[in-house]
Amino acid sequence: MRILVIEDNKSVCSMIEMFFAKEGIEGEFVNDGIEGYNRFKSGTWDALIVDWMLPGMDGVTICRKIREEKHIVPIIMLTAKDTESDQVLGLEMGADDYVTKPFSPLTLMARIKAVTRRVHTQQFTNQKDDFLQSEHFKISKNTREVLVDGVPIMNLTPKEFDLLYYMVEHPKQVFSREQLLERVWGYQFYGDERTVDVHIKRLRKKVETTSQPFFHTVWGVGYKFDESIQADKN
Repeated sequence: MRILVIEDNKSVCSMIEMFFAKEGIEGEFVNDGIEGYNRFKSGTWDALIVDWMLPGMDGVTICRKIREEKHIVPIIMLTAKDTESDQVLGLEMGADDYVTKPFSPLTLMARIKAVTRRVHTQQFTNQKDDFLQSEHFKISKNTREVLVDGVPIMNLTPKEFDLLYYMVEHPKQVFSREQLLERVWGYQFYGDERTVDVHIKRLRKKVETTSQPFFHTVWGVGYKFDESIQADKN
């Protein structure tokens, strides 16, 4: 695994580098936002770890620019900002996850493994077992391509894809936020359930129309995926 770390705190970089060595991960470390963004564009990476506050270009801007360019690399944001609004902003800009400073290296490693677990680079094929198909969706698990009524959706982040695939795979089942965190993210967020809300909101914007919703809020419980429910026209 090859990971780019854009972080200006050298002690944090040293700590991450030590744990990368134990895990057999090849890490490259950059201390400036602009240099880090250019390094990202010039290489191939399995994941990106970005600090929120950076000289040259801040982490939120880096994340936004990468998503605008349609890159699907998993992004974890490191932040000393612990308010919900700051965390939600990072997620809305395209980060797949965030880790609040100070953090345990073991926690960071768990997050890295979770966001990279199901990212594949194989070419799309038409084999029957290669894709998940429903009334409106055709999804390739191998190449992570998504078609909605035959139209490709090109700007899903890795975690948005994982959440979409899981819910299409379990139509009409109601999931609590805790269940989705455990089954899609693969670990406990320790109360950060707002993460699910943000990802559902982004999926709604990207795949739904005003006449055809897919993700439905079940008040007091969580969410479900249901293609049979039409929008109320009244």
